[in-house]
Amino acid sequence: MTGAAPHIPVLIDEVIAGLSPAPGEVHVDATFGAGGYTRAILATGATVIAFDRDPDAVREGQDVVSDANGALTLVEAPFSAMVAELASRSFDAVDGVTMDIGVSSMQLDRADRGFSFQADGPLDMRMSQSGTSAADFVNTADEAAIADVLYLYGEEPKSRRIARAIVAARPITRTGELANVVRKALGHKPHDKKDPATRTFQAIRIHLNRELDELADGLRAAEALLRPGGRLAVVSFHSLEDRIVKRFLRERSGGTPAGSRHLPAVQATNEPTFTALSKAIRADEAELARNPRARSATLRVAQRTTAAAWDK
Repeated sequence: MTGAAPHIPVLIDEVIAGLSPAPGEVHVDATFGAGGYTRAILATGATVIAFDRDPDAVREGQDVVSDANGALTLVEAPFSAMVAELASRSFDAVDGVTMDIGVSSMQLDRADRGFSFQADGPLDMRMSQSGTSAADFVNTADEAAIADVLYLYGEEPKSRRIARAIVAARPITRTGELANVVRKALGHKPHDKKDPATRTFQAIRIHLNRELDELADGLRAAEALLRPGGRLAVVSFHSLEDRIVKRFLRERSGGTPAGSRHLPAVQATNEPTFTALSKAIRADEAELARNPRARSATLRVAQRTTAAAWDK
């Protein structure tokens, strides 16, 4: 990754403290990325089964696999599939699950992946490098569908104006082109503090990769896999993600159910499956100084009880 910023795992000390991995334990790193959390867990003597749906991450992680001498299995699959993938490898329970939600720094730093407008590249944004691309979406979806995606996943208050501008500017094939369409639609000035294209890129990326649905499915999978006393650590980077994690852990710890399109309301007739919830943990000034990407990160940690996993 010549010229790219080095990958620094966010809240790594706090994540490892929450997971408390130990020799002989089995842990899932649901979002392998550059392998930062996996390396830290392996260093404690635990075994790791890691997941990533990005073939680049899996290919480039083979050195970590080799160095682990059998203690690491790296699976190319979305983390929502972890129950089936572990079952096929004769694992029915684990001691810890960690999840670092959203786009990885590796993906952001590579212009050819099309996740960022900081450097111009093809308008792609596919984590798995398969299926519908961002260019496919903006060039074929109707105006109302684009507006809905921008509003729902980007919390963009001017979604209709941007959608209208996108349709008028078709075809759009480059990240720079899309960013400029959004800026022009919103009257962006170079000295403005935040680039208004940020929300649009976030929304399209989340939509294409089903990120919020994946998160909801992954939380349920972790609940099903964690043995009593097992630990769950989830790092999220914006309010949409953290809201899902917070609601899930509140419900599963006996709080009042509050449904959403990603986590429907469940009658509070089940025994709590999680306890020992942490308050939201965020980066301190020292970490922010060495890792600016940690500024928006929120970590939540919980411990599995002996209760059976809920049906939904």
